[in-house]
Amino acid sequence: MVRNIHERQLAAPPAAVGTLIDSLATADDRLWPRGQWPAMRFDRPLGVGARGGHGPIRYTVVAYEPGARIRFEFSAPAGFRGHHGYEVLRVTDQRCLLRHSLVMTTRWPAWVSWPMVYRPLHDALIEDSLDTAAHHLGLASAPPHRWTRRVRGLRSLVRRRQP
Repeated sequence: MVRNIHERQLAAPPAAVGTLIDSLATADDRLWPRGQWPAMRFDRPLGVGARGGHGPIRYTVVAYEPGARIRFEFSAPAGFRGHHGYEVLRVTDQRCLLRHSLVMTTRWPAWVSWPMVYRPLHDALIEDSLDTAAHHLGLASAPPHRWTRRVRGLRSLVRRRQP
């Protein structure tokens, strides 16, 4: 079982942070770090049943509460069985927690590809997403997340394999 949680406490009203989730995969996406990573795209507007993903990761929206949370169920790559998503958790009227959770079991070949390739890339992407959220909320935050040497190397390999 894989449980991978990333979260950031933000000095912003939960409703403001919820609008970031609602902007996913739109022309005004303020949560996904699409300048650094493959864009999140769907076959229709964000809502239950929308199919799409980013890069080789494919999923379907299985739950969506506008302004509060979204959950995606994996359909690819091979061996990913589970879900991931964002949610906004209220701390106070002017502070909340933005959380990304990934929960899955892995089967062949993912029991090898997840720890070796996908996990380091996923961790970097989600930290970049949380940085993107803070930036779009106008919040001064710690220095942006920096990619590890491994992440930079994996990204370089992936770029070389793309046509």
